[in-house]
Amino acid sequence: MVYDFHTHTTLSDGVLLPMELIRRCIVNGYSALGIADHSSASTMGRVVREVRRDCALAQKYWGFSAFPGVELTHVPAASIGELAAEARRMGAAHVVVHGQSPVEPVEPGTNLAAVSCEDVDVLAHPGDLTEEEARLAAENGVFLELTGKDGHSLGNGRVARVALDAGAKLIVNSDGHTPDQLLTEEKARKIARLAGLTHAQVEQALLDNAEELVSRIKGRLD
Repeated sequence: MVYDFHTHTTLSDGVLLPMELIRRCIVNGYSALGIADHSSASTMGRVVREVRRDCALAQKYWGFSAFPGVELTHVPAASIGELAAEARRMGAAHVVVHGQSPVEPVEPGTNLAAVSCEDVDVLAHPGDLTEEEARLAAENGVFLELTGKDGHSLGNGRVARVALDAGAKLIVNSDGHTPDQLLTEEKARKIARLAGLTHAQVEQALLDNAEELVSRIKGRLD
């Protein structure tokens, strides 16, 4: 079983149409997929509207759960609460925030704003995550990402350690932009294990936490 809430299509900087991404994920053994294209105030309405149509087709004809979301990317940290709430009103099933990756110039304060926001579900590749940020993520139900993406994954070890110490919940996502970056069960387990998780913690991240997020999303869609 594979869960992945952070993938990209041609609607931002991925190479696959939403429908093709869904199909390839089914073939890879995915149980559920979140499509979260890079978005900001100018694009998120269009992104959500277009992805929703292919997600509905996948559910209708294949019985596969694909969710239309957004990844708020390089937006002003102070705007995250406002934009996350707006994305939800526009129909985003889940909201990911592009965290303070070690390889991109994300505005300082982005991680803190994301984990403080009730409308954010996932803080992606948060890099040099602080203990305070992890504590707030635990309190506010924001999942912290262990990523399969090159460069962003440099922070996985610290994210895992700080998150676990604070009781925050980890999930594994691909941040996939191309077919070769998508997860398989073996790849997801390897990402979690090499971040320092024990066998039990790997199972928690890959299954229990992921299924909790799926239930949260489906509850919004019912």
